[in-house]
Amino acid sequence: MSTFLEISRLGKIYDTPKGPAVIVENFDLRIRKGEFVTLIGHSGCGKSTVLSMVAGLTEVTSGAVVLAGKEVTGAGPDRGVVFQAPCLLPWLTAFENVMLGVDQVYYTAASEERRQIAEYYLTVVGLADAMHKRPSELSQGMRQRCGIARAFALSPKMLLLDEPFGMLDSLTRVELQEVLIDLWQKDQKTALMVTHDVDEALFLSDRVVMMTNGPAATVGEILEVKFPRPRSRKQLLEDPEYYRLREELIGFLEERSHHRPAPRADLPPSGGAKSSPSKPPSSGLDRLLRVLTPA
Repeated sequence: MSTFLEISRLGKIYDTPKGPAVIVENFDLRIRKGEFVTLIGHSGCGKSTVLSMVAGLTEVTSGAVVLAGKEVTGAGPDRGVVFQAPCLLPWLTAFENVMLGVDQVYYTAASEERRQIAEYYLTVVGLADAMHKRPSELSQGMRQRCGIARAFALSPKMLLLDEPFGMLDSLTRVELQEVLIDLWQKDQKTALMVTHDVDEALFLSDRVVMMTNGPAATVGEILEVKFPRPRSRKQLLEDPEYYRLREELIGFLEERSHHRPAPRADLPPSGGAKSSPSKPPSSGLDRLLRVLTPA
């Protein structure tokens, strides 16, 4: 399969009172169409910053992000984003939150067709009986189900997930991993996900990208996960290869994440980027509205 997302020499610098803070530097990654890739690393290494730049929510300082042959210059509904906090508009119901994006993307479709799209994805994620409730009436897990439904309902070119299960209890987390992978397998959208969870990364991913520690974090090592799909959690836990890969990930995080890899000579110089530091990203609701609004 050909490259669908290309991240080349990506860098991010923020202005601080103590001078420029280099968060990410020379981050290079190519993702094939239909591939599920996760980013893993210690807190503060820049995982979410990379994802936010791919989403177009954070300005790129150097390098470039190219999706389906087009450079990313801002947010848009061609990238469905699932945030760690669902970022639902509190005055709207779950159905209305999903319809907000559906109306933007399918504006030429009949109202009944748009309604069916929203209802379908809310039903698939298990909210058939709760879709007309407001976020305050939903549990944290139900709100995140709504966030997942909203992202898939946009029919995006790519799915971006920023620790979507990080705020959930372990049982709900496992349930929603199954919901996510079941939805993903229907059309295998290209996906990039940030996680701290080694087991989650191995269960969901085709490849796990391990990031070095910050500042100036970058790609450290990449682990291929070749378990066949669809995957059974029980079968994975009975496979010795699962534990070997798990040890590889943990070994990197504990022993090798502070090492910087040698520069790669096969990559082109960075281009198409801004060169000045920028301000930190805006609020959650503002970021959500930018994602749902076509450029």
